[in-house]
Amino acid sequence: MRYDEHLLKSLATSLLSRCGVPDQDALATSGVLVAAEMRGIPSHGLLRLNDYLRMLCSGRINSRPRMKLVHETVSTGTLDGDNGLGPVVARHAMELAIGKAGEAGTAWVAVLNSNHFGIAAYYAMMALEHRMIGLCMCNANPLVAPTFSAEGMLGTNPLAVAVPAGSEPPMVADFATAVIARGKVDLLHKQGLTIEPGFVQEPDGSPSEDPGVLGRGGAILPLGSTRQYGSHKGYCMAAMVDVLSAVLPGANFGPFVPPSVDWLPVKADLPGKGTGHLFGAFRVDAFRPGQAFLDAMDHWIQTMRSATPAKGHDRVLIPGDPEREAERRHGQTGVSIKPQVKEQLRHWCEKLKIGYPL
Repeated sequence: MRYDEHLLKSLATSLLSRCGVPDQDALATSGVLVAAEMRGIPSHGLLRLNDYLRMLCSGRINSRPRMKLVHETVSTGTLDGDNGLGPVVARHAMELAIGKAGEAGTAWVAVLNSNHFGIAAYYAMMALEHRMIGLCMCNANPLVAPTFSAEGMLGTNPLAVAVPAGSEPPMVADFATAVIARGKVDLLHKQGLTIEPGFVQEPDGSPSEDPGVLGRGGAILPLGSTRQYGSHKGYCMAAMVDVLSAVLPGANFGPFVPPSVDWLPVKADLPGKGTGHLFGAFRVDAFRPGQAFLDAMDHWIQTMRSATPAKGHDRVLIPGDPEREAERRHGQTGVSIKPQVKEQLRHWCEKLKIGYPL
């Protein structure tokens, strides 16, 4: 079966509200999760709601945070998220960055004391309607092994950039700096499937095809998979995101990031507060006349699309095409939800005494 986005958003909002989240924050969070489903990224969609609800009910996440700027200049700020839901904190931080960029031309807002925030592209894309370039990055559960390491020390540490265009759709790049997102590994494990070699490793660093290996001390490999195929570059990218997202604002870095999964231990004597993010907003007319940039961006997109497709492919994509097409398709047909995720939602509906609508 396929489900309308409004039904899914209503269900997620109701569950979050039952856990003490204010209605406006619950709606904002459900909007981010359902946007992931609509854009064809279920690994960051309603699958994540289980983690959010569990941590809310256990007191690991503050349902009513009092966010505040703890450091600020005209074009920068550091926001303490007060251990709130990641989507709530992240939306507020990106709004601050956009507001500052409107005055200063460009702006950066770093975040500490936050949590998992869903898909990074959601926040980068907030800048598009203001004719700005948006940038977002975040550190995450320490499940990625640096090149030559046997243990996970970094997160999948996503990076997203959204760039407006004129008559063409915007370019939206959103990717993990690991070879695979943790949520995709989770989905394979929940479905009882194996994973191809080159994605995860055993606790001793040897290759594995078991997506459940993460729960046994295994790790995900950096983007590039092995040193031969450039894993050191993925490791460097993840390291840069970790430093800019966490060390810069004073959040926890690397292996100290508070986990959002049951099977990772919560460490004591942490060097910072919570999970970290970094958001950037750039007014295109701060660099050149705005319409000239948009026209040039159209030219760039059209140039990439005009490349001769490789054998077996009918066209060349630009970043954001697959997600945009998935969003259009799901808007017409509805979203398919994995049986394992539906069972999680059923469990929470029963636990929180809400009618199960799926």
